[in-house]
Amino acid sequence: MTAGAPGAARRPLRERVPLGPRGPLGLLADPATWRAVPYPLLSAAFGLTWFVIIAVAVPASLTMVVIWVGLPLLVLTILVWRGGAMLERRLLRLALGVVIPDPYRPRPAGGGLSAHLGWLFGDPATWKDLGYLLLLFPLGLVELVVSIALWSCSAVLVAQPIEALLGRPMVIGRRLATGGVVESLPWALGGLLLVLVTLYAARGIAWLHGTLAAALLGPGDEAKVSHLRASRARGVDAAEAERRRIERDLHDGAQQRLLAVAMELGRAQAKLDSHPEEARALLAQAHQGTKAAISELRDLARGIHPAILTDRGLDAALSSLAARAPVRVEVSVEITDRPPAAVESTAYFVVAESLTNMAKHSKATEASVRVTREAGRVLVEVRDNGQGGAWARPGGGLAGLADRAATIDGTLTVRSPPGGPTVVRAELPCTW
Repeated sequence: MTAGAPGAARRPLRERVPLGPRGPLGLLADPATWRAVPYPLLSAAFGLTWFVIIAVAVPASLTMVVIWVGLPLLVLTILVWRGGAMLERRLLRLALGVVIPDPYRPRPAGGGLSAHLGWLFGDPATWKDLGYLLLLFPLGLVELVVSIALWSCSAVLVAQPIEALLGRPMVIGRRLATGGVVESLPWALGGLLLVLVTLYAARGIAWLHGTLAAALLGPGDEAKVSHLRASRARGVDAAEAERRRIERDLHDGAQQRLLAVAMELGRAQAKLDSHPEEARALLAQAHQGTKAAISELRDLARGIHPAILTDRGLDAALSSLAARAPVRVEVSVEITDRPPAAVESTAYFVVAESLTNMAKHSKATEASVRVTREAGRVLVEVRDNGQGGAWARPGGGLAGLADRAATIDGTLTVRSPPGGPTVVRAELPCTW
């Protein structure tokens, strides 16, 4: 697929719920299928735990609110269920591949206790978290019952030839097939087909659960608008900073060199008849200055948007960056279709800035670059074995990358403990 337009419509992160692979072979080979199979049991267990906690803590807090101890207990209960919702979002991401950002309003910087209580009680996400956790137990119970029923029926049918061979039932129930092993084979074949249906049902249950969780645990319209407004503002700031950098580089670099070339050509013209040897030397200097100016302009153009990225795509562009790095860099681009131009450009500059920082500050001896696709996102990860200690300081290169990623609703994280390793990871939403 060719690269899409930068302004193409993008769905919010909370709506990106993976539907599953096409075809039985894809279903069996997809790791997400086998992560979805045990999820109903886990969901029912978590749901029962949170139902008991909330059913005990909330009435007790409200009962004691008439005395001073009830309010702190209620606040603690709210913080606990918000923590449970945060844990559930992480679990959904690991088990089902559903990415749901935390939708909470920013904590007030001041205002005292009343402002913080107003922030906690007035945030709609607080009460949506409560609704989801209360719904998790009955929902998980239904999912568990359906899963157990399907898997039990599949086991009964698949076990028929073995039961015929042994002459007694292996699972709860009685033998369905009359006769020997040959007569029981059609039942086993039906059982294998039912296993396939059960796996599809597991993916369907996961999709429905993920969709409901995204609706209740994800950001509402107000939060999305606020996030979009902040992303656009950061994008404008990043574009303005980039414009100033280009102007500064042109003024201090190529422009000064071209001015010197013009002066040398003027002096050479004046000496051409009277002092031809000096004129020849000035022309040679002007020639060298022209080549240096062209080189600076080429580097500047590469910093705006490299031609190799447009012509040959992300794999070739990143390989070119790795070839110019001072240490060995392993590049792995595990996407086949080209993402939209804005995503591709952001991914390139994340790698370029990360490798530049590595060369300047990390004292690394090797690095790796990995680009993958996961659940409607392009994941870019740059890792090096340097001394660590990197962080996205305001006005720095990594902060600029975070601003660039925010313009397309992406995120950038830096993990760089003292002693290393340093991992720069960008998650860029993308629809092919």
